Amino acid sequence: MTADTQTATSVPPFRVTADGHVGLPPMNVGSTLGFIGDVYENPDDSVMCSGYFELLHTDAPLEYVYDYDEMKVVLEGELHLVNLDTGQELVARRHDAIFFPRGSRIGFSTPDRALAFYTGHRDASLL
Repeated sequence: MTADTQTATSVPPFRVTADGHVGLPPMNVGSTLGFIGDVYENPDDSVMCSGYFELLHTDAPLEYVYDYDEMKVVLEGELHLVNLDTGQELVARRHDAIFFPRGSRIGFSTPDRALAFYTGHRDASLL
């Protein structure tokens, strides 16, 4: 057996998931219309997770507390973000990348609709 063959058989296969953003479950946070779903939740004991987040316009922001580091990329629409502890406000639009450090308390809103892909360092053993 060559080194290449040995490596190929000891590594789990990569995965492709189509349409992971279709039919996201509701977040059930207040009266906001937020939807989220992991596409990969700590696959093969990885500390990473990833999925989609969708937000529809509502009167009150969706508030979320991060107990892990996460990055989002806006795919459609725009997200209005406010750090609930510092008052920092930013708008993230299509193709913008966002980093939320662990411990962040963020208010999310959108004038219409937003869809984002996220990946997080969410060690399942620590949650």
